[in-house]
Amino acid sequence: MRKLLLVGCLCLLPVLAQAEDGSLEHGTLNPEEMSLNTVMQKALRGEVDMVTCAQGYFITKSGRHAMARQLFERCAEAGYTGAMTWMAQLDDNGLGAPENPEAAAAWDRRAAEAGDPVGQFNYGLDLMRGRGVAQDMDLGRSYVDQAAAAGLQVAKRLQDAGYDLDEVTPDADNWKYQVLF
Repeated sequence: MRKLLLVGCLCLLPVLAQAEDGSLEHGTLNPEEMSLNTVMQKALRGEVDMVTCAQGYFITKSGRHAMARQLFERCAEAGYTGAMTWMAQLDDNGLGAPENPEAAAAWDRRAAEAGDPVGQFNYGLDLMRGRGVAQDMDLGRSYVDQAAAAGLQVAKRLQDAGYDLDEVTPDADNWKYQVLF
């Protein structure tokens, strides 16, 4: 009986000797697998994947725009075009950092050049409005046409409306899209 008790105590020593953070030599007890902390730690280490990047939507909608920027920037740098589109939206609206139309247009351009139809459409709008880039109606229409050819319905709607920007953007935002130069 004493031998059994001694063996049991010896087996518990590694558990009792674990670090305060719960880590053991071969892993962590009860790791936070799906928490925002874990998502952000992974992203900051450069470990991004589709699931990690998709968490940025929840983070943005919860109002944590600075945190969303950190995540989306890592994901965009890893080539996820959806994250580029989110970075453009954050920059265009001044969420988590000052409004920056030039940075927003640059993110849209990167997504467009990577072949993303949403990026093509958004960059086309940037060019047609002259928001964040020099206005170029012809080049803007060509990007919208690429997005429409890829099947993006809002791009087709804009084509069908003769490229009338009021078709896809409410006039309440017209103040934002005034060409100032």
